[in-house]
Amino acid sequence: MNILILGGGGREHALAWKIAQSPLCDTLYAAPGNGGMAQVAQCVSLNAEDGAAVVAFCAEKAVEFVVIGPEAPLAAGVADALEAAGIPAFGPSKAAAELEASKRFTKEVADAVGAPTAAWARFDALEPALAYVRAQGAPIVVKADGLAAGKGVVVAETLEMAEDALRDMFGGAFGAAGAEVVIEEFMTGEEASLFVLTDGEACLALAGAQDHKRAFDGDEGPNTGGMGAYSPAPVLSAEIEAKAMEEIVRPVVAEMARRGTPYKGVLYAGLMIEGGKPRLVEFNVRFGDPECQVLMMQLAGDVVPALMACATGELSGVSLDWHGGSAMTVVVAAKGYPGSYAKGEEIGGLDAAGAVEGVEVFHAGTKAEGGPDGARVLSNGGRVLNVTARGADLAEARARAYEAVGKLDWPGGFWRSDIGWRAL
Repeated sequence: MNILILGGGGREHALAWKIAQSPLCDTLYAAPGNGGMAQVAQCVSLNAEDGAAVVAFCAEKAVEFVVIGPEAPLAAGVADALEAAGIPAFGPSKAAAELEASKRFTKEVADAVGAPTAAWARFDALEPALAYVRAQGAPIVVKADGLAAGKGVVVAETLEMAEDALRDMFGGAFGAAGAEVVIEEFMTGEEASLFVLTDGEACLALAGAQDHKRAFDGDEGPNTGGMGAYSPAPVLSAEIEAKAMEEIVRPVVAEMARRGTPYKGVLYAGLMIEGGKPRLVEFNVRFGDPECQVLMMQLAGDVVPALMACATGELSGVSLDWHGGSAMTVVVAAKGYPGSYAKGEEIGGLDAAGAVEGVEVFHAGTKAEGGPDGARVLSNGGRVLNVTARGADLAEARARAYEAVGKLDWPGGFWRSDIGWRAL
């Protein structure tokens, strides 16, 4: 069958790389794709958030299945438009995607089912919010209610940081996403990510992962979309995973169905783990980026049947095969990220990096120039490359990933040198 992937980041490149290996895939399209995805898919110019345009493209190219990568098309209702046209899509409806599009909605659903999570309050005006954080004290967490490209969360270590974050959000720093703010208790512990496939009823837990949000070594610096990840995550033991499924994931999936908005796709539960107990930090309604990259490297079998089963309500009884060992990805970002950064810088050494045993280089913020073979690859975003490796254990995966990073020729890039430090 012909398959379309919506998105153009490292997550989508990893999904495209895996889907292209499936015997079920004839022609693979990516909209818009990036400088590396052209190696495994036909990149097309298409507004991924325009449901009518996506449906029209599918009709023109006889696309039978659509995989929606990022959250923006989901929040825009693209999955709904595809369902109305009779085209199976991997990804939740607009109503179900509120689990990521609104922090307030997530907290309300969690409270409705008694899922363990941080105490919280919601505000739509600055002064009451300031009064609340002053009463609670620091550390405290301030979140823009809506989608803010992974940057709308401030872990305020001081009262001043919390007040500055509130002024920024209500002052329009995140546009409409900051019109409402959720303020949460600061939770201590170790974070991990649990990814679960669901068709609205059946749930299939995938391998766990742990990412590194801070920009610099030692978990210092500003929050980012993620500077690296590894899988499996030792902190997410089988016992803790079972608790998270029983206390958080399955009750929330059941509650979404009860509300008449069944959740189909991948549900990404960000967890805080302390004393053997998981608490919900937040939900995302798509694969994590860069966690997806390590999951796809670890997956041994064909991913397409499982993704299709989520869309068609046939996930019960589906299983997945996994490689042993571990996988790690190191994000190579443009200097200045997550602030301002340059674009259009040539990146060399990609072939040498990709030739390291067990390594795949997934592109994120890149564009290719110089013909269909992409003779030159240029930087075109903040997080630019995901150098991803698999090994017999985490130490081997880490050694391979950093060996490959060292072969890149891009003075304008930077990366963390300590990905996986908690586990190692």
